[in-house]
Amino acid sequence: MTISDAMPQPWASSLRAPTATKAAAPQLLALENSLEFRIGPECGPVEAMRRSRRFAAMVLPALLTAVPGAEAVAESVLAVLAELVDITARHRASIDLAGRISCDGSHALLTVGEMDEALPQSEEEPGLFLVHRLTDGIGQYHGDEGGRVTWASVPVGPNGWLL
Repeated sequence: MTISDAMPQPWASSLRAPTATKAAAPQLLALENSLEFRIGPECGPVEAMRRSRRFAAMVLPALLTAVPGAEAVAESVLAVLAELVDITARHRASIDLAGRISCDGSHALLTVGEMDEALPQSEEEPGLFLVHRLTDGIGQYHGDEGGRVTWASVPVGPNGWLL
């Protein structure tokens, strides 16, 4: 028995490309404008920051193509990402450090997790002063692996501020 023999017919037929005589169905779902990364336990905080920043810097131009002032927005997002990854990597609750950046045209939402404690005050982590300056919201929620996921919202629209 092959995989195609075991496949239900309606699903198998949906895999066929539309023919020239048949018009393709309009695309109803918008593509999600996000990127995700995962950094293993072998990386310390400095290496985790370097890797996440390098990856995000390569992908952010495509993610922010429709955003006015995309270069300045990307620098703000990278600065916030570096600080959140640094703090999370030093207080890691999960094996891997996972992150996500998504953009809806007015905000870039960053999530980095998971930490084994609540987000410290800016006086304890001076990098958070920069994060608070560049974001219009920051917080945490309980993650799936028993830790806390940190999120931050960087304004990118015409009413937002930039680095």
